[in-house]
Amino acid sequence: MQIDKRIILREGTLSSLISVTFKGISQVILIENAVTGFIILIAIMLSSISLGSIVFLSAVMATLIGRFGGADKTIINQGLLGYNPVLAGIALFLNLEGGLRWVFALAGAAVATLFTAAMMHLMRNTKIPVLTFPYIILTWFLFLASYQLEMFQLSPSLVPQDLSHWLLHPGGTMDWIHGLVNGIGQVYFQDRLWSGILILFGVFWADWKLGLYAVIGSFVALLTAYGLGAEVSLLNSGLYGFNAVLTILAVGAVFSTKNILVPVTGIIASVLTVLITAGVDTWLVPYGLPTLTMPFVLCTWLFLAARKVLPRI
Repeated sequence: MQIDKRIILREGTLSSLISVTFKGISQVILIENAVTGFIILIAIMLSSISLGSIVFLSAVMATLIGRFGGADKTIINQGLLGYNPVLAGIALFLNLEGGLRWVFALAGAAVATLFTAAMMHLMRNTKIPVLTFPYIILTWFLFLASYQLEMFQLSPSLVPQDLSHWLLHPGGTMDWIHGLVNGIGQVYFQDRLWSGILILFGVFWADWKLGLYAVIGSFVALLTAYGLGAEVSLLNSGLYGFNAVLTILAVGAVFSTKNILVPVTGIIASVLTVLITAGVDTWLVPYGLPTLTMPFVLCTWLFLAARKVLPRI
């Protein structure tokens, strides 16, 4: 028995809400595909049911806020209001402590929806996507607020450090497989092999070209950072890879031109993202803040803005 999808996905139905919710999850990695979003949610659930619940609820809230707020239906149905709240929910849940971290994570996700809408309005004339900038700024400010507001209990792992005493630890055994997979998994803060593999499978499900780009971006980041003497522990954890993965997807595929040089431009952008990652991380060390996806945003904005003048790159 065949059922008309137009009836199932009619706005306001439960099926429509779930579909858009999964798209909000997949849009974190620049993909509009409900099945991909579902696969990625399962990958996160394998790591942590609590974290997976935060991801799902954050995406649901973003969809509901968009609908009740009267946002453009196209923006809602593409999941474009969901990915910043999803990332904000994950980052806050993982880096805050105490019994209220669930509340702060979901509240932060709700505010991230409003911030995303505001940034879309402010940047509409530039024709440049807001990407994950709203989530980054919101998360940084909430982490900094923990130094003034007792209710926010920041994780001990986020400790300000003095750069004059900073020591690099480049030694160790390089694990190329884990580093490659984790570079993709870390887009969703995942550093477990099977979670990363499942996320990569979700990307290939949506489009094999995007999956190939993701693998290339992670490998290029690994090779570049390793060649420049980055800490092996960070490479194995994928912390130099996820920004490069997002950048090559954005510059080389999702927001690309039809020029034959675009794949090369995407690879160059992913290499540059590694350098920006090291710089941003060093800049934030004295504040105890994580880099998040700021290198991806800066590098992608650079190339997309440059294309306004140099359309062939």
